[in-house]
Parts: sequence; structure tokens; C-alpha cells
Amino acid sequence: MAADPAPRVRPARGRWRRGLLWLVLSPLLVVPVAWAALVMAFCLPGPEPLRQVVAWGLMLALPAVVVISRCMRRTAVFASGAFALGLVVFLAQGASNDRPWSPDVSRLPWAEFDGDRVTVHDIRSCRYRSETDFEVAWHTDTFDLSRLTGVDLFHVFWGSPSIAHTMLSFGFDDGRQLCLSVETRREQGETYDAVRGFFRQYELIYVFGDETDLVKLRTNFRGEQVYLYPLQVPLQAARAVLEAYLRAATDLRERPQWYNALTDNCTTTLIGHSRRVAMPAARFDWRWVLNGHLHEVMHERGTIDSSVPLDELRQRCFINDRAVACPDDAEFSRRIRTP
Repeated sequence: MAADPAPRVRPARGRWRRGLLWLVLSPLLVVPVAWAALVMAFCLPGPEPLRQVVAWGLMLALPAVVVISRCMRRTAVFASGAFALGLVVFLAQGASNDRPWSPDVSRLPWAEFDGDRVTVHDIRSCRYRSETDFEVAWHTDTFDLSRLTGVDLFHVFWGSPSIAHTMLSFGFDDGRQLCLSVETRREQGETYDAVRGFFRQYELIYVFGDETDLVKLRTNFRGEQVYLYPLQVPLQAARAVLEAYLRAATDLRERPQWYNALTDNCTTTLIGHSRRVAMPAARFDWRWVLNGHLHEVMHERGTIDSSVPLDELRQRCFINDRAVACPDDAEFSRRIRTP
């Protein structure tokens, strides 16, 4: 009678390699499942309790698959399927202009071009008694693009030194400033959440407004730290960027878009338009993403005054004290530019 074959013993080296493979690949499998779970939590149609159940179900299913299957391939298939499901739900969302908007973003600006002249409709000019108590006002104004004198960048900090809000302000030889802020278009009662900003929860809006609205709100009422940097760019480039923004803002009335905290935010949108129409050769820099450091790359590349040390330039360009000391709205734009 033949003896039973000896049981196969997996070599220790094979077990070690398998363990190392799990150690390396497990984090890579967690990422797509976690992303899909967040998509379900924010984007899945239906009541919030249902969204939370589906999101937690996905996250808890991953370790269950690992324990039950004990197979890297099956775990990878599950992670890929979860990611694909999340991608379908994510892409199925449609941006809309038909929502109960917060009053300060209830109108989308738009422009009409006639040669050098452009008429901008629905320029915002809110008057604030406090950050949350204000009167919303809008007006229409016409600008001669051939009389553009320059463009400034506002760099606004409210917390982390690595994250900031950026705004542009275009100046004309009659003293007027047309300020632009790329923002989330919030619904009534809605507040901005940084995580939700990655998951198509806010539409994109280009707010054209007076500096006594967009800048003064941040310096005088929110107490944010604001720096004003005159940009050293050719006037033709500044004009091309302004025209690109006006056309993009007008296009949003027919084709709404999603805001994205990484790819379509206040800074990446600014740089995207600028690269397309004015500086296509500009090299990517990580400080475009961690935009609290944007002044550093601009100083290095001569986009702002690089003839003085950056620390000294920042001191000169800090405008909060000047803004708070100016009670007269008619003088606000001039005073914040006067050291």
C-alpha cells in the first residue's frame, strides 16, 4: 500500500514575500475604497442615513474580504469594483444653475464685448455691517480695455500658512478697479467644507465685484490677513487674462461647472487661464497647489517685485491696517495702495 504523500510545506521565503507584498499593496487598496466611500457619503442620491450606511459598508467590507478570501487578487478586484462604482456615482452628478442660492451668489456675472469696450453685468457691491449682516447690491459697468493700467493679486490667509485665497483686481486709468474672486456658489444655509470641496458639492462661480465688497469683507469684517501684490506682467497679457475670465464667467450661465478644491479652485483656475492665454511656457510648481506659498514662486520668477527681499515686500504689501483705517468707500482702493 502506497504511503500518503507528505504535505506540502510552503517555504519560509515564500511566506515572507507574500507578507511583504501584502504590506506594500494593502495601503494602495485602501485608497480607492476610501475614496469610493467618501463619494457615497457625499454624492449618492437619497437621505443622509442611507449614504452613511453605504459608505461605512464599503469601508468595513474591505477588511472582511481580506480575512475571508486571504487572496490579494480577490481583494484587488473588490477594491477596483468599489472604485468603479464610486466613479460612476461621482460622474453622474450634474452641475446646475437652478438651486436656492445664497443671496450674495444668486447672480452670475456676464459680459458683452464691443471692440475695446466691455460691459460687465451683475458686478457685486455688497455693503456690510458685519460678516453675516449685509445688503446685497448689483450693478452694470462698462470698461475700456485699452485703458487698462495693471493687475494686482490679493493673497488672503485665514488659517494655515500653506493655504490661501487668491483674487485679481484689474485697474483702469480712471481709478476704477474690477475685482475678481473665484469661489464656491453656495446654497442658502450652506457653508463651505474643505473635504466636500473635492466631491462636486459646490458649483463654481466667478464673482466680479467692487474692492469695497470682496476685499473689505476680508480685511475689515472677517479679520483675515490680506496682502496686495502689484503684478509685473505686460498689459496685453493682463488684458488677455481679464477677457478670458469674462468669457468664462459668461459661459457659466449656459454651462455650469463644478468647483473642485484641487483642480478648479481660486488659484488653479487663475493659473489655468493665465497659462492658456498669456504664459503657456510657465512651468508647474507645487506651490500652485499649496497656494499659501504662491508669493514665493512669484517672487522667484519676477511676477512680483523681486528687487527687494521677499520678507520686506510682504511687509509693504500687507494692507489690513490701511483697510481698517479707511472709513470712506470712495477712497478705499486708493488708500490700500498707499503705504
